[in-house]
Amino acid sequence: MRAKEMRDMGLDELQQKRTEFKDEFFHLTLRRATGQLESPMKLRQSRRDLARLETVIGELRRAAERKDDHE
Repeated sequence: MRAKEMRDMGLDELQQKRTEFKDEFFHLTLRRATGQLESPMKLRQSRRDLARLETVIGELRRAAERKDDHE
C-alpha cells in the first residue's frame, strides 16, 4: 500500500490497518521460521508497509497536536 493511499484514510481506518499489517507480519515471520515462506520478499514488503503506516499515523497525530496547540 502506498503512503498516498494511507494519507487519504482516517485515523480509525489506519489503526485497523495497523492491526491487520501486524497480524500479517507475525504470520509471515512464523512461516519463515518453519521454512514454509515461499518468498522472503513478502516479509520485507510487509515490514516496510507496517513502517510506512506507522509513519503516516505519527504524522496525523503530530498534525492534530499542532492544531490543538494553536487553538
